[in-house]
Amino acid sequence: MAERSENFGNLDTRGRLVARLALRTRAAVYAVLGLGIGLSWLLLGLMAARSVMISGPGPAAPGSEMLEWLSDLPWPAIFDRLVGLCLGTVAPDAAYAGQLAVLTAMWFLMAIAMMLPSAAPMIRTYCEIADTAAAKGERVVHPLVLVAGYLVVWLAASFGFALLTCVVQVATGSAVAPLGTVAAAAALVVAGVYQFSGLKEACLRKCRNPFNVLFARWTVRPSGIFALGLGQGLWCLGCCWALMLVMFSVGVMNLFWMVLIGLFTVVEKQVSGRIPSRVAGCILLVWAAALLLSQV
Repeated sequence: MAERSENFGNLDTRGRLVARLALRTRAAVYAVLGLGIGLSWLLLGLMAARSVMISGPGPAAPGSEMLEWLSDLPWPAIFDRLVGLCLGTVAPDAAYAGQLAVLTAMWFLMAIAMMLPSAAPMIRTYCEIADTAAAKGERVVHPLVLVAGYLVVWLAASFGFALLTCVVQVATGSAVAPLGTVAAAAALVVAGVYQFSGLKEACLRKCRNPFNVLFARWTVRPSGIFALGLGQGLWCLGCCWALMLVMFSVGVMNLFWMVLIGLFTVVEKQVSGRIPSRVAGCILLVWAAALLLSQV
C-alpha cells in the first residue's frame, strides 16, 4: 500500500514532482532556504555595487573597492530607484514611508543573507525530530512554519534598524555611508562590550543547543511551532543585534563586511566556548580605540 501511494500514477508529471517533493520535506526546506539566501545575496550585491557608483566608497569603509569594477555596469532601473531611496537621493516630496519600507526590506535581505545560514542547525534539528515523528505515523507541522516564525523576528528587527538608519540619514545626510569617526567608534564599543556580556552568552547557548528547546516544546499545532520559531529568532537576535551595528561603522551596504559578519555568526554558533565571542569583542574594542586615537 505504501509503495502504491508513493508512485502517484494518477497525477501528471508536475503533480508527481510536487508530491515527491512533499515526501522529502527536509530536501524541500533546504532548497527553499538556499534559494532565499542566494537571492538575498544577489540583490544585496547589485544594490551595493550601485551604491558605490552613486555615493562613492568612503575612506572608513574597507571592502568598498571590491565593488568599484561593477559600478559602471547597466543595472535595471528598479535598482537605481531602490538605492536612491536608501541613499536619500529622492525628491523632497517623496513619500518617507516608501523610503522606510525600502530600508526595512534592505535590512531584512541582510538578515536573511547573514543570519539565516547560522540558523541551519536549528532548522536541521527540527527536520530530524519531525522526520522521526512522521516515521512513527505522528502528525507534524511543516518546517517552513518554524522558519517563518524565525524570520518574523528579524523582520521586526529590520524595521528597528531601518528607523535607526533614518536617524543616521538625518544626522549625516546619507543613510548608508559610514558614520563619522566618533560615532563609528561608539557603535564598535557597544558591539565589542556586548560580546563579553552574560546576555550574549545566554542567547548563544540557546542557539548552539536547539534540540532541548525544540524537543521539550514539541507540538503538532502550527501556532505552537510558529511560536517556537519566534523564540529561536529572539535568541538569534539576542546573539547578533550588536554585530549588526558594525554595519553602521563601515557602511550599511558594504558587501565585504556583510560576508565577514555572516561567516562569523556561523562560526560562533558552531564552536563551543566563549573564545570566538571574546576575540571578536577585543578586535572591535581595539578598532574603536584606533579610530579615536586617529583623531588625536
